[in-house]
Amino acid sequence: MTTPDDAPLRPLDESWTTALAVVAHPDDMEFGAAAAVARWTGQGKRVTYAMVTSGEAGIDGMHPDEARRVREEEQVASARAVGVDDVEFLGFADGVIEYGLTLRRAIAGAIRRRRPEVVITGNYRETFPGGMLNQADHIATGRAVVDAVRDAGNRWVFRDQLGADGLEPWGGVRQVWVAGSPDAGHGVDVTATFDAGVASLRAHAAYLDGLGWEHFDPAEFLARMTSATGPRLGVAHATPFEVLRMGWDD
Repeated sequence: MTTPDDAPLRPLDESWTTALAVVAHPDDMEFGAAAAVARWTGQGKRVTYAMVTSGEAGIDGMHPDEARRVREEEQVASARAVGVDDVEFLGFADGVIEYGLTLRRAIAGAIRRRRPEVVITGNYRETFPGGMLNQADHIATGRAVVDAVRDAGNRWVFRDQLGADGLEPWGGVRQVWVAGSPDAGHGVDVTATFDAGVASLRAHAAYLDGLGWEHFDPAEFLARMTSATGPRLGVAHATPFEVLRMGWDD
């Protein structure tokens, strides 16, 4: 059920030290969640990123081979702007991500490598807040993330990773946080880190130019979202998240 746009938000539990963000494309974190990441890295928490694709189909006027290089470079710079120095690209084809075992396996491997307490992903519901239809890559990735969290903790699922890849099961993910979900019931105060979030989005310069959005201003765009959400948390700027509990006691 979609949460009303003006419903109060509860603060996220920030009693954790490590998180992994898994999203479909470079820029997915920056359109809303990067300012929250800046808050957490500023608290001394470790956040790492895994991009399912390299966004190579995202710039109409640039060949995918060149776009892949450019967008990976932009994502690394973008992550650095909010204190993230570990970005992994899983190598799936942009625009045609399919939910299934191959995707679940790759994400489970990333979780087993990073061993996070919290996993962050993007909205995988049918629509975004306000009713705009979601995109297929986002839906497939988010669904796979939720399942891969459980896969990662089961030694008998993708057990070849425990041999050839030298990994161990990881069942320590307490919650999955879904950014941009219409079912968000929690939020994080990003008032102090709003500017870092803007810098992170601005780092995707070639991608933003390629969109052809005349007069697009990252600061204005993000401010519209965070200032609309802020009053629901009692602050000036906030980012909303849907919280998925992975255990009975979380």
